[in-house]
Amino acid sequence: MSGRQVLLAQAALVGGLALALFVKELPGVVRELRIYRMTGGVRANRRYP
Repeated sequence: MSGRQVLLAQAALVGGLALALFVKELPGVVRELRIYRMTGGVRANRRYP
């Protein structure tokens, strides 16, 4: 394999790992966003100093 092929293989591996991590963490992120919106989001500063 040439250097370029090794680089492409590494990039594909890192991209696949990043995608797997994102998919694994997505339900938690959605839940956190829902809680954040329920508590008022950005406008909640006056309620929670």
